Amino acid sequence: MNLKEINQVYFVGIGGIGMSALARYFLGLGKMVAGYDRNSSPLTQELESLGMSIHYTDDVNLIPASFDPVHTLVIWTPAIPKEHTELNYFIDNHFTLKKRAEVLGIITKDTYCFAVAGTHGKTTTSSILGHLLFEAGLDVTAFLGGIVENYQSNLIGSGKTVTVVEADEFDRSFLHLHPNKACITSMDADHLDIYGDSAQIEASFHEFAAKIQDPNDLFFPAQLPLNGQTLALESDADYTAKNIRISKHHYEFDVFNQNELIGAFEFGLPGHHNIMNALTAIAMAHSYGVPVEKLQRALKSFKGVQRRFSYQIQTDSLVYIDDYAHHPTEIAAVHQAVRELYPGQKIMAIFQPHLFSRTRDFMDGFASELSNFDEVLLLPIYPARELPMVGIVSEVVLEKMTQANAKMVQKENLISSILDSEATVFVTIGAGDIGEEVGKIKAALLAKII
Repeated sequence: MNLKEINQVYFVGIGGIGMSALARYFLGLGKMVAGYDRNSSPLTQELESLGMSIHYTDDVNLIPASFDPVHTLVIWTPAIPKEHTELNYFIDNHFTLKKRAEVLGIITKDTYCFAVAGTHGKTTTSSILGHLLFEAGLDVTAFLGGIVENYQSNLIGSGKTVTVVEADEFDRSFLHLHPNKACITSMDADHLDIYGDSAQIEASFHEFAAKIQDPNDLFFPAQLPLNGQTLALESDADYTAKNIRISKHHYEFDVFNQNELIGAFEFGLPGHHNIMNALTAIAMAHSYGVPVEKLQRALKSFKGVQRRFSYQIQTDSLVYIDDYAHHPTEIAAVHQAVRELYPGQKIMAIFQPHLFSRTRDFMDGFASELSNFDEVLLLPIYPARELPMVGIVSEVVLEKMTQANAKMVQKENLISSILDSEATVFVTIGAGDIGEEVGKIKAALLAKII
């Protein structure tokens, strides 16, 4: 398929974070872009302001008339149900349909592709890497799964020769990519509704790793059973971050390659998991030949990704952080970071589980990690693409928790429950629509301290 022959691109599910990055890309190429999504959001409203035609009702009559089978590429996301009217219209009328991952595969095939895989850390690592390469002056485009604060976008650059992509394991999408350099940040069990068990997801990551022909172009934490360049914090590996220290609310650390110091770095994101994300990006860029001084300058200027340990309020008396964490390992990383930064303070976590299947599969892990906070508010499960499952509710997570200072709360009572707390640090956690409550929570907390 030749993208140059396509005049129009239609997105079924244009409001998704990965889909919207592709929409921006095609608009930048001069294509006419339109699409459907279930709900209007700040992201879709921004796309509309750029000139894209978007509607929010599943109605084929709302598809622009000029979008014909000959000149239109239809990109859809597996989150769209199979009975979706518009999707079936495109199938029945013989449009060219591609999943997002397939299109990324086509785009990256003729570029030098950096692919970032793993069940945790993909978005932050790929965002840091895209920023490092862009700031170093490379001809790069980075397709990202989050809004990077430096650019207020999930697309960095408009380069034609180098790409950075998140290699998403969901639905085995990453097997469509053509990576030249790749990393695997983690291979923890997730998406068990797709894979069945942890052995299957690990096998899929090994299949992805096999796409890299030279082991020197594959990067991963030292504990993973892979062949390539190892990464570690404060211990021996091919690339290591050592002498980690906190100075004036940011990290400083030294990076070694094969035990040889390549440079000292400053980094503003909290948590040791983020130092590992940064080390991964540094290693990939360094191995590509980017000068160390450019990497140092770029990393210091990286401002973070929205909903990844994103500060909403940061005062001496009150802190509010919002994070996308939706797996027990990610919640543990958030807890580690917030405890390190705010020792001795009372911390409240507000958690919305994401998916019935994930809650079922990791119920004990959620209960264990959430119990480490001083106070917890649990919201009902956000279903996303799933139907309810018998007996799988947030109340069961609550029953398994060892933290007595935890309770269920409905959205309509969320603000009042937060304001009743004596905590000085608040963290909202989850991948569902809890993000839509962040502005309201921030406003209510600010009003409380004025």
